[in-house]
Amino acid sequence: MVKIGLKFQATLENIEELNPTDPNFRWGLKLKCSNCNESTDKWHYLSLNEEVPAPHGKDIHHLVCKCKLCSRVNTVTIIKDSIKKYTAEDTEKFKTIAVFDCRGLEPTEFSPGDGWVVKTIENGTEFEDVDLSDLPWADYCDKVKKPVSVDDIRYEFEKVK
Repeated sequence: MVKIGLKFQATLENIEELNPTDPNFRWGLKLKCSNCNESTDKWHYLSLNEEVPAPHGKDIHHLVCKCKLCSRVNTVTIIKDSIKKYTAEDTEKFKTIAVFDCRGLEPTEFSPGDGWVVKTIENGTEFEDVDLSDLPWADYCDKVKKPVSVDDIRYEFEKVK
C-alpha cells in the first residue's frame, strides 16, 4: 500500500476558499502501472460516491483497472478524511488537498476539471460547479463588489506516510 498525496498550488484573488470536498467531486488522474511502468493515455475519474468492489476480498475502491501491458489488476482509493480545502492563506503555496491509497498504480497527472466550490472573501457569493479546466477562471462578486479569480494552478504528487 502506497499513499500518494496530491499537492496543489494556485493564485487566488478575493477568494476565501476553493473547495473539492463534495462527495460528487471527480478527481481526474492519469496513471502509471507500478509493475511495468505502462502509462495510460486517458483520464481516469474517481469520486467518493462511485465505489467499486475489489476483485478479491471485501475491500471497496474508487478505481479498479487492469493494466493493458502486464494484465495486473490495480486499485486506487480516495482517503476520505484527507480531502482539504485550499484557502486564501494557502495561496501560492503547495498544500496537500487529497491522499490516494494506490495499489499497483501511481498518479502522473492531475486535471482540476469542474465541480469546485469557490467561496469569496467577506461572506460574499459562493460559486458552485466551477470549472478550472481553462484558466484563468474569473467572475465578479456583486456582494463584495470585487472581481474574483483562480489562476496559475500547479500540482505535484508526493508519497506520504
